[in-house]
Amino acid sequence: MQDRGGTKALYERVKAQIRARIDSGEWPPQTRVPSENEIVALFGVSRMTAHRALHELASEGVLLRVRGRGSFVAPQRHRVGTMGVRNIADDIRARGGVHRAELVLAQEEVCGPDLADALERALGLAVFHTVVVHYEDEVPIQLEDRFVNPDMAPDYLSQDFTAQTPNAYLSRVAPLSRSEQSIEAVAPQPWECRLLAIGRGDPCLLVRRRTWSAGRAVTAVRLLHPGTRFRLESSA
Repeated sequence: MQDRGGTKALYERVKAQIRARIDSGEWPPQTRVPSENEIVALFGVSRMTAHRALHELASEGVLLRVRGRGSFVAPQRHRVGTMGVRNIADDIRARGGVHRAELVLAQEEVCGPDLADALERALGLAVFHTVVVHYEDEVPIQLEDRFVNPDMAPDYLSQDFTAQTPNAYLSRVAPLSRSEQSIEAVAPQPWECRLLAIGRGDPCLLVRRRTWSAGRAVTAVRLLHPGTRFRLESSA
């Protein structure tokens, strides 16, 4: 496949070749596909053509690109319910996957104005802050950035959140009585890209959620999902 003119046809032909190998089962889900350099050698095309083919397949949800690891055949896009407050570890196990959590941050902070409003606390009082990355089969799929009212979970920071999720712990010590949430498409921040192993231009889905127990605010959390790895859905 010579890279002489007709660049559009060339990258489309490369995409078709990759799709054919996926559709035939030669490259099943989670299989690492050739890198840009390997595609150049395999198909005899330019680096630009290889890059465009992989980039478009990732944008279409056919491939999953993980920074520092390469491109992989995407599994079926994970469905995340938007109704209720679910434990991500339970959802992953229900799909037959393996859940792992990495605790990035766990500390006490002081309420600023926005956080004081969100947690219904006085300005300047303490709050607990954790950041956790959730993995499914060693692929990062959710960044959890959570603030917790210490009055409702005083032992929160002493928990091992690699063994149990913050959701599971809080569900026990401060049973949910009410929740509210919003969903939006966002561009990830640089530190979020690093933790989720995604590119700066990769779209993300952000769930903002607040919860209450017995009429008192418990938590305000941001749940960030790489857009190519998830589909949010709800039913009534």
